[in-house]
Amino acid sequence: MRANAKWIWLFVVASFVGGFLFVETSGLLGREPISTSSVVGAVNGVDIPYVSWLNLSNNLAQQEERQTGKSLTLDERRRVEDQAFDQLVTAILLDQEYKKRKISVTDDEIIQAAQFNPPPELMQNPELQTDGQFDLAKYQRLLKSPASRQQGLLVQLENYYRSEIPRAKLYDQLAGDVYVSDAKLWAVYRDLNDSAQVSFVHFDPSSIPDSTIKVSEAEVRTYYDQNRKRFERPGRAVMTLLAIPRAITTADSATVRNRALALREEILKGAKFEDVAKRESADSVSAADGGSLGRGGKGRFVPEFESAAYALKPGEISQPVATSFGYHLIKIDSRKGDTLSLRHILLRIQQSDSSAMRTDRKADSLVKIAAGTSIPSRLDSAATLLKLAPERAIAVEGQPLFAAGRVVPSVSAWAFGGARVGDISDMFDSDEAYFVARLDTLSEGGIAPLADVKDQIVATLTQRKKAELILPQAQAFASEAARTSLDAAAKAKDLTVTKSPSFARPGFVPGLGRLNAPIGAAFSLPVGAVSEPIVADEGVFVIRVDRRVEADSAAWVVQKSDQRKQAMNSLREARIRNYIEGVRKQANIKDKRKELNASAREQAAATVQ
Repeated sequence: MRANAKWIWLFVVASFVGGFLFVETSGLLGREPISTSSVVGAVNGVDIPYVSWLNLSNNLAQQEERQTGKSLTLDERRRVEDQAFDQLVTAILLDQEYKKRKISVTDDEIIQAAQFNPPPELMQNPELQTDGQFDLAKYQRLLKSPASRQQGLLVQLENYYRSEIPRAKLYDQLAGDVYVSDAKLWAVYRDLNDSAQVSFVHFDPSSIPDSTIKVSEAEVRTYYDQNRKRFERPGRAVMTLLAIPRAITTADSATVRNRALALREEILKGAKFEDVAKRESADSVSAADGGSLGRGGKGRFVPEFESAAYALKPGEISQPVATSFGYHLIKIDSRKGDTLSLRHILLRIQQSDSSAMRTDRKADSLVKIAAGTSIPSRLDSAATLLKLAPERAIAVEGQPLFAAGRVVPSVSAWAFGGARVGDISDMFDSDEAYFVARLDTLSEGGIAPLADVKDQIVATLTQRKKAELILPQAQAFASEAARTSLDAAAKAKDLTVTKSPSFARPGFVPGLGRLNAPIGAAFSLPVGAVSEPIVADEGVFVIRVDRRVEADSAAWVVQKSDQRKQAMNSLREARIRNYIEGVRKQANIKDKRKELNASAREQAAATVQ
């Protein structure tokens, strides 16, 4: 069973999170938090130790870095840290639910599950398959082998099932009775497969001047009170940003192109394309597979790359091809029609050593003057001394900062991670530039104040009142169209009749909208009938159903079994997700991560100053 070692370790890594959460939240380790400052949060009085959160965050970050082949930015790291915190919170909540519902797991259940219900990771192991199918006998021999004990597989399996079996029992209690009737399945199938085509006349409220509409303060307040959830906003930070670009010169580009030519010459003289790709390509994902970009048709790549690729013959190596990503060497492995199997080597266009040295010296000066301090004026001093133009930037919590047409990595995560107004960030960098930011204002997320959304509410209510004013005109038109025809009435009033394409209920219809009253009427009115005026956010409509095609019931019966499985799985997942969200909302969850980050930053700033 030595051949299975790599697959055992793959499962060990995959199951680490589940086992780790079980051990950390079950109390089996019998340890208390080292100190008050080492607690990052609590769930209904149960502490989340800092070390648990840090270890899980690091583990998830390492997994993502292995998958992507690159280091995480601070924005990405913050997302991973949030994911780790959420997993720890959920694990504690689930453990509390197990106790409340008296859900437990016995040793016999673990043994039975381990023997006859292996984890998906092991079922996909080619070494445990016969003729492409999972072989239970091979798996059971693996469990009895010395390797399974020596390499920790049995321990990991036990942790996995002690976590998964109670979870499965809880989910069965919550969603075991889910069933979808034939009537419901047929209704869903019809929604997706019925089609209609209509003609309509649109009465556009924008033809009425805004100045004729009055919206009172009381109406605005009533709308705000009745729709507060619509105005929930993430946190917002206003910052001053200093950037030191890593300017690419013509000489830098020429240097990279010459390097690509040298690699091409090396390959033409006998070096394997795959080996050079693994050694040189900046595309780390394809480089690991010898530069392979797989097999596929047109439309997969940017135009410059695709044009060069389709001009090559199988086995031919391209000249350096310039794209926004850098210079590529392309090799076609095979071609069948428009389907290509190909490889590439990517060389990114970067600064030369001399250019990079000058940029780095300037960045070092910026760090010494301003970075990482809590003295706001230092950023202004650095801008003056280094002749840098400050940029005003607005960051939204949970999203990377986008400023001056580029993504600025890590700054947004820093701003919402415990920084205080007046703080200056450490230096962050990307392939394009170095960045330092000062936090000028910080607004916490939540329901936006009425003053901030008043204009939006006034615009919405104005649109509604315009529709009410235009309704009598539409009513008169609809009566005339019913007496004569839609086209005749439109011609008499010099109005335009628009014919829609064929559409299903969930589809977007140009000029008509999506999932609104006019769409619903298209599937309820008799064919040929002219509707009464229909009010929607887009305006007022009078429609005529020109054609409707009903879904094929025989085709529905053929796929009904698969549809039911998918529908039941979706409903079960939704019920479980809603239940867990409900438990989470009722729980007393304390998140102290921002306070810890702020304290750490204050200590670091005090050291610098």
